Amino acid sequence: MQPRDLSAHSPYVPGRGSEEVARELGMDPDELTKLSSNENPFGPSPEAVEAVREAAPNVDVYPTTSHADLTEKLAAKWGLVPEQVWVSAGADGSIDYLSRAMLEPGDRVLAPTPGFSYYGMSARYHHGSVAEYELSKDDDFAQTPETVLDAYDGERIVYLTTPHNPTGSAFPLEAVSELAESVEAHTLLVVDEAYGEYAERASAIGLLSDHDNVAVLRTFSKAYGIAGLRIGWAAVPEAWADAYARVNTPFAANEVACRAALAALDDDAHVERTVETARWAREYMYEHLDARTWESAGNFVLAEVGDASAVAEASQREGVIVRDCTSFGLPACIRISCGTEAGTRRAVETLNGVLAEVAKP
Repeated sequence: MQPRDLSAHSPYVPGRGSEEVARELGMDPDELTKLSSNENPFGPSPEAVEAVREAAPNVDVYPTTSHADLTEKLAAKWGLVPEQVWVSAGADGSIDYLSRAMLEPGDRVLAPTPGFSYYGMSARYHHGSVAEYELSKDDDFAQTPETVLDAYDGERIVYLTTPHNPTGSAFPLEAVSELAESVEAHTLLVVDEAYGEYAERASAIGLLSDHDNVAVLRTFSKAYGIAGLRIGWAAVPEAWADAYARVNTPFAANEVACRAALAALDDDAHVERTVETARWAREYMYEHLDARTWESAGNFVLAEVGDASAVAEASQREGVIVRDCTSFGLPACIRISCGTEAGTRRAVETLNGVLAEVAKP
């Protein structure tokens, strides 16, 4: 017996981890500066860490209460009713929930390229298909309604990423509203705001009161620093919010993750420090990296370096891990996550040395 034909499915390619690279290079992981996965360089809030400790003895109990508490807290924070909050195992889980809720076999989704591969992966898992709209390097990866609508052909779900990964470009809120009014009545516009805390702009969640065809993805993996616990959520229109109970995986958001997220929401200072440091790091890379960069609204910067694989491998040998963007269809580019001030300075110094060597005739 064999599983169904999965030949159209490609595996997700993550950034390389410190432990993996350290073993390969025979180094101590503490010697490495990992700036490949857009993680929070300060880690989780101390309050979240304490919440994990307190929750650990109770992991024999299903997360009924903590799940409800987190749902209600997010709803209150964002001016929603609890039924509009779909808590999930990472924002990826919310993508799956929306695919389950919206897609019939054969339905299509429209997603950006380059972009997060899981949009298309989830559609295919649910027997849908994928079309793409291109964000062009020649246009500095600008995101406009025209870019999306030129490729739009009545798809059931259209994905927007703002700030966009891996380019850092943002989609103006008024443009999201314009798109919501331009697509057909059966199309859901999914706005992925995984990096929303880093952007100096209002969330598309504010559009839900006026549009019943917009959903917004958020996560605790980035600015809140608890990526390892896999906790995220979606904000959906109130009119069809009850679909959650019919499509969610029972207790997918675990007790420890829910408790950590609840605590993280109370530590505004940790998020503010994280966001301010990312803004500093972006500016530092723009000014000091010897490579073309693009303005970013996320916690990372895209840089054009020629041979991305060669540069990433050489940088890694020097103890700085960055993301080779070949898997995004950008073989000349690397993505550098925003680190601490010390980590960012080390990365720029290392990369400049590598670029000088690689560029030699």
